[in-house]
Amino acid sequence: MSVAARRRPPLRIRVSSQVTRMDGPLLVAAAGLSAIGVLLVWSSTRLWNGAESSAFASRHLMNIAIGVLLLAAATLIDVRWLRTLTPVFYLVSMLGLVLVLTPLGGTANGSNSWIVVGGFQLQPSEFAKPALVLMMAMLLSRTRENAGKPRIPDLLFALGAAVLPMGLVMMQPDLGTTLVLIATTAGLLVLAGIRKLWIFLLIAVSVSGAAAVWFLNLLEPYQVARFTAFLDPSTDPRGVGYNSTQSLIAVGSGELFGKGLFHGGQTTGRFVPEQHTDFVFTVAGEELGFIGAVTIVALLGVILLRGLKIARESGDRFCALVAGGVVCWFGFQTFINVGMTIGVMPITGLPLPFVSYGGTATFANMIAIGLLQAMHIRDRTFT
Repeated sequence: MSVAARRRPPLRIRVSSQVTRMDGPLLVAAAGLSAIGVLLVWSSTRLWNGAESSAFASRHLMNIAIGVLLLAAATLIDVRWLRTLTPVFYLVSMLGLVLVLTPLGGTANGSNSWIVVGGFQLQPSEFAKPALVLMMAMLLSRTRENAGKPRIPDLLFALGAAVLPMGLVMMQPDLGTTLVLIATTAGLLVLAGIRKLWIFLLIAVSVSGAAAVWFLNLLEPYQVARFTAFLDPSTDPRGVGYNSTQSLIAVGSGELFGKGLFHGGQTTGRFVPEQHTDFVFTVAGEELGFIGAVTIVALLGVILLRGLKIARESGDRFCALVAGGVVCWFGFQTFINVGMTIGVMPITGLPLPFVSYGGTATFANMIAIGLLQAMHIRDRTFT
């Protein structure tokens, strides 16, 4: 046995050492949101098809348990190995996005976003979020020594890595996830310190592309209808404006302290569609009131602030960009989800991180927390 091997601490001691260096507030916030999510999913699905049921809550608990294992795996991985495995993770996630466009893909709510095998469903676009963060962080951190800004080849490779998943997700079509990928990409480019001229050029290209998509009628009819309902829900309150109207009623009826868990009339009557997934925040607003809704937002804020702290204090460019990318992802998705339930953003079908029911989304969220912990532990190990 070599001297290095003899001096290497046992695995149990190394794992214990890493656990003690984890970011406590980050874990508590994620655990608190997950616990609230289980209660809200249980409340919104306990009367399913006219009968008492705890099936959704049980499955959500199982998804969280699997997510915790993924969180632990992401936390314990060495950052050097993470850099090496990033291209593999990225390519596998791209393969998943391609497979949904084959006969293996399943359709729900107008979007062909799932892989369905033997009754098991997987949504590859959720894994594309952490994959994009890792890939762009790897590419944008490949600067020369003492170089503060990415080089043009690195920028072009990073943009190429971002455009591929965006295009594949839009083919499903899934506008909400595409917007998250765009926001995450934009945030990473800014955090990487690209030149202002490039930022202005990218903004101009993005605005031109969005205008072309709109005027060339490249959006699906239901997506256009959602934007129309956002501008004026009263134009079709029983059609495309129904979700927005009922969502506002549910959130507003909870007032300060809410009607109590399991006692929401809008929730029990299932007036709000998809209230255990995309519109779970309406359940919080009605049953837990303003206090409960603010608690959820505050816990999500803790995650964002701890992520920013990890990014700011990181001595490694790759680690800082990974943490910053996760913050951009969670921050934008939270803003869109909460915003669409209170009528300040159009409905795009995005889940609320850690709270909404969902298997793949829960796994991706937990992996992201694990990545933040890995970046945090890495910096505390080498300081």
